Amino acid sequence: MSRVKNALIRVDPLRESASAKLPEVLNESTFKRMIAIERKRTERSREPFLLMLLEDGQDKGSKKHEKALGSVVSALLSTIRDTDVIGWHEDGATLGVIYTGLVADNRNSVQSMILNRVSVALQNQLTFDQFSRVNISFHFYPDNWDFDNSGRPSNPALYPDLLSADEDKRSLVGIKRAMDMVGSLLMLVLLAPLLLIIALAIKASSKGPALFKQKRVGHHGQLFTMFKFRSMYINNDHTVHKEFVTKFIASEASKQASTKHPEGVYKLTNDKRITRIGKFLRKTSLDELPQLLNVLKGDMSLVGPRPPIPYEVAVYETWHRRRVLGVKPGITGLWQVSGRSRVKFDEMVRLDVRYAESWTPWLDFIILLRTPLAVIRGNGAA
Repeated sequence: MSRVKNALIRVDPLRESASAKLPEVLNESTFKRMIAIERKRTERSREPFLLMLLEDGQDKGSKKHEKALGSVVSALLSTIRDTDVIGWHEDGATLGVIYTGLVADNRNSVQSMILNRVSVALQNQLTFDQFSRVNISFHFYPDNWDFDNSGRPSNPALYPDLLSADEDKRSLVGIKRAMDMVGSLLMLVLLAPLLLIIALAIKASSKGPALFKQKRVGHHGQLFTMFKFRSMYINNDHTVHKEFVTKFIASEASKQASTKHPEGVYKLTNDKRITRIGKFLRKTSLDELPQLLNVLKGDMSLVGPRPPIPYEVAVYETWHRRRVLGVKPGITGLWQVSGRSRVKFDEMVRLDVRYAESWTPWLDFIILLRTPLAVIRGNGAA
């Protein structure tokens, strides 16, 4: 109870003189940039923030709409602190307020208190008809990912910069997609005999299908079904992998012994769940080849971060999520050609974020050229 009380105190407007200057209402581009900045601040401080969006239901562009918005702005300015940020989430249509410095775990109490204060201020400024048309929504960050299938961030309101970045790079995204389609289709045709031989070998060596299907988290937190050649016995227990991954993400995992790498690797070795042919497929990365189908479908790219399993994302630190927000997941990437399982998880994430922020078709081409050598050397393979 005391923590909630403290949070409500911190959310209250600062006591200031009547002559204090009112905060500036930021334009859309600046306000959205502030949302991105606050996300990064939260990643470091672990203090959540709340984004409130307010939209007037009048016909946009009408005189009634403009008049109502003017009253709404006036009402909101009377309720916020100097440390809060007010601006346009959509110019002339949707207002937003970023409430910072929240420390309570009880988000419902904070939201209820802010909603009550804003509602009272709006009722004092608007007519009953105007007030009844106002729509208010609340968006906490860090947000709870629900892995929807929209192809957007789980809560687009909190990631407007990512959506605009996609628009800014539309031409490059088109080139990347063309490379993916041509490359995956060409490789599927050329490797068809090898794919058939591997499938027959898997079927002959153990019971179960040749292909293994698994739900993975892709671009913007979107779930998709990833394909691999089955390298394990069927009906095995995934608990051991889940426990290892949880420790690995928390930097509590120890390196496992490896014949190729005396210094060890951050990967389960001597896993009894893996079949004899499965060990060969994993060492040579041949088990990844069916993901060319995912690339052709558009779920993945030839180059990008590896797509995590949902239970991995569930134990991510907030900043770890950035590795799956910026670009589509890939079959190969900077991590694969820069040490793979020999590097710690945080370093892997930094490599993925670096790629997401600076990728170009030329960088993809360089990584693709480096991948065969990395596979031959067995970088990070057990």
